[in-house]
Amino acid sequence: MHSPAPDRHTQGSEQIGEALIAYRATGTELLVPLWLTFLAEIHGEAGRVEEGVAAVTEGLTIANQIGDRFGEAELYRLKGERILQKFKVQSSQFNAEEAEACFHKAIAIAQKQQARSWELRAATSLARLWQQQGKRAEARDLLAPVYEWFTEGFDTADLKDAKALLEELNS
Repeated sequence: MHSPAPDRHTQGSEQIGEALIAYRATGTELLVPLWLTFLAEIHGEAGRVEEGVAAVTEGLTIANQIGDRFGEAELYRLKGERILQKFKVQSSQFNAEEAEACFHKAIAIAQKQQARSWELRAATSLARLWQQQGKRAEARDLLAPVYEWFTEGFDTADLKDAKALLEELNS
């Protein structure tokens, strides 16, 4: 009997997992939190919420232990996204405040680091949550100035996503 081919998410998470094992075997943890953002993202796309939460938690723990702040804003954004996803997938107790706090923390970290792309991603996530809560004006007021900061790259997925959300908020 022939087993089915693994989907792209499974293949991607396996490849990242193997790369992380090999990289960590060198004795370094530097940039591991960033790699864990990729793993958390792919787990989220595949609907494997708990694995995504575990990757985010591990990434934040390592970032705090070694002081590697490079992917920290994205880790907090992904933590908020996985909290929201957990609610949708598992019909668990919804904690909008916890997800919102993660997005605010991600924005603050990105601003401190002047990481505009991660600020845009976090602002888009928070604006989308606020839109769902009926806070359209607040969502627009948050996202518009971050989006307007950009002068190029409008064909990127993040800027397209932010623009589409702003158009929804303005309609």
